[in-house]
Amino acid sequence: MNEPVRILSDLHLGHAASRIESVEELRPLIAGAGTVVFNGDTWQELASGFRRRAEALLSDLQALCRDEGAAAVFLSGNHDPGWSGKGWIELAGGRIVVTHGDAVLWAGSPWSREAFEREAEVRRLWEEHRGAEDDAGERLVLARAVARALKAASYPKGRSLVRRAMDAVSPPRRAWEILSVWLHHPQATAAFARRYFPRAELVVAGHFHWPGVWRRSGRVVINTGAFVHPHPAWWVEWHDGWLRCGPVLDGPVRRMGQARAVWRFGDQPRTS
Repeated sequence: MNEPVRILSDLHLGHAASRIESVEELRPLIAGAGTVVFNGDTWQELASGFRRRAEALLSDLQALCRDEGAAAVFLSGNHDPGWSGKGWIELAGGRIVVTHGDAVLWAGSPWSREAFEREAEVRRLWEEHRGAEDDAGERLVLARAVARALKAASYPKGRSLVRRAMDAVSPPRRAWEILSVWLHHPQATAAFARRYFPRAELVVAGHFHWPGVWRRSGRVVINTGAFVHPHPAWWVEWHDGWLRCGPVLDGPVRRMGQARAVWRFGDQPRTS
């Protein structure tokens, strides 16, 4: 994999709430990279109402990567489970794992209305994929099956904070599930790594739309947020033995902000 390796996630191309109107906005994030890893939920594969625009933006993104000479690696997410491959990459000899994060939770997105309504179907899928209890490959296969089973019938069309807040608290159980996941996802991600990637010292995930760096159970967890209103996005870069992460700066184009944490692998991070 050519370096520098940049990692971005949760672009949600085509979604009404995505902040990305044109992939040209992303050029500074891709320029200079040898490889760009799009860590899941890059486009709205499962959302029929958004799919035509999502396909066009995805094609533009692939063309932009070619134009900048950056190899594009697409990992599956719960909104785009159709990508081929394992669903994760390993760096630093397996000491770093990059995966979307929906496989961290038994139902992928337990806060969704579909998860409330189709719990029996998710349990049936777990019964059919018993190997997922211990095998990372089977666990990611199961995560893709769960994503398809929980495909939403409709999506909120607005992007305003008020509209999205109203959507998040209806029904009330949904707000509780969102809050619970936001509070516990760093520990859940570290436990996932301990189970499926025991060599991993650091995990890069998206999915939860809450960027930050946490140390849990002896592992570092980085979440890269999302390019979706109202959540901020982060970038991660791996180059020459160094791992860095920091915020994406919004504007007419998106740029890499100052690094918030830096690791010389396996040193302790220097945070600012």
